[in-house]
Amino acid sequence: MCVIFFYANSQPNSDGYKLILASNRDEFFARETQTAAKWSNSDHVYGGIDLEPGREGGTWLAVSNNKGIFKVGALLNLTGEPKPRNAVGRGMIVADYVRQSDDQHNIFNYNQHLLTECTKYSAFNFVSIEIGDASKPAQINLLSNVPPMLSPFEQEECCGFGNSLSACPFEKVRHGQEHFKQIVSKYGHSDVDTLSSELLRLLKNKRKFWPDAELKRRAPSWGEGLSALNVHIAEHSYGSRTHSIILVDAHDKLHFIEETMVGLDPNGEWRKTHIENQFKSI
Repeated sequence: MCVIFFYANSQPNSDGYKLILASNRDEFFARETQTAAKWSNSDHVYGGIDLEPGREGGTWLAVSNNKGIFKVGALLNLTGEPKPRNAVGRGMIVADYVRQSDDQHNIFNYNQHLLTECTKYSAFNFVSIEIGDASKPAQINLLSNVPPMLSPFEQEECCGFGNSLSACPFEKVRHGQEHFKQIVSKYGHSDVDTLSSELLRLLKNKRKFWPDAELKRRAPSWGEGLSALNVHIAEHSYGSRTHSIILVDAHDKLHFIEETMVGLDPNGEWRKTHIENQFKSI
């Protein structure tokens, strides 16, 4: 289970942001993961890496900049769907998108190709964002594979997605999206520390948005435990183990801020990472 909220705009004011993104990764606490960093095999890519045996090298969220174009990819599970026989691992969907910069891997061509073969994967939502120069708007797509469909979204729209289809959002996503919209409106021209603090407060919200008919349908056993933005299901050692903020200001400076659990106790030690990189504008 995961949630993601974001705002993209290729033409912000000088004190604004091209990208404001906040995401929670919900996973079993024992799953081995590399903290967000510059990737050793692709030094223009930043994100965490899955180290689970058999799934090494994949990721759930990453951002890159190559030739002046920012690309963001995020993968969210679609809860409650049957797993195809011999399903292919999904983690490389994001990695392949953000690492490559040729025409085959631009946002349009990559999604069109993925749409033709998406049913070989377990159920997912794939968020892709591409932000280039100010002469054209940011490109935003959501690709779901059960059923296969590709949906575009407009820049300057505050988007929110979770582990259901976008037409049937969970209550926590619906409420979180409204809160995120308020944050962007009030703090979208604030400094990085102020904006990121407000976004982290959103991601750490433990209020349960329950009952939720769609969540109960998709996860009848775990539904109530999953109904908060900040999930913690102690009996299964599962929950929101990583909070991620990605900001790109109007001058192409990237901030990747991550808070992630060090051990197996969400009340224990957390590690904070803040990556900064000033890219050249085109």
